[in-house]
Amino acid sequence: MALFDRLKDQARNLQQQAQGGRGTTTGGHGQGSARGGSRTQLVGVLKTQLGSLKAELKSGAYRDASMAMCALVAAADGQVDAAEIQQMESLILGNEVLQNFPPEQLRQRFHKHVDQLTRNFPQGKAEALQEIAKAAKKPTEARAVIQTGIVIAGADGHFSQAEQAVLREACTALGVPPAEFQL
Repeated sequence: MALFDRLKDQARNLQQQAQGGRGTTTGGHGQGSARGGSRTQLVGVLKTQLGSLKAELKSGAYRDASMAMCALVAAADGQVDAAEIQQMESLILGNEVLQNFPPEQLRQRFHKHVDQLTRNFPQGKAEALQEIAKAAKKPTEARAVIQTGIVIAGADGHFSQAEQAVLREACTALGVPPAEFQL
């Protein structure tokens, strides 16, 4: 539970930075809920934060890196079954920020990475990380890719060690310190 509390605190800090440090975003009552927050609350905070950046997250680099990130999260344990693919696709298409892009583009890119990961996991992982690294040019997009990965990973209420590991690798590929997200 402590990991999610730290991530929630980090999400709040990043949201304040994204808003240019204008005032506080949570007020006094939000601080207590951060310490006792649940995974569902964390995912909600990150979704809200990403939603506030929606207008900035329209580039092809963000789209492609996010789809690679989603595929990596789905295949973090080394395998992906049809039900998991369907659930992940539903999460992707329901994500407010990813609605900036045509659903077919998202599906196509997600499935391309899933196919590569299921055929040859090490090679598919390397290709996904290369795609993710392309978002490093814009710090807001780079962090948003990680946040998208955390939202997707936490959506099922379980944040596995394998998912945390691929998120740390994605941080490295993006030049974002994993400690920034307490990973």
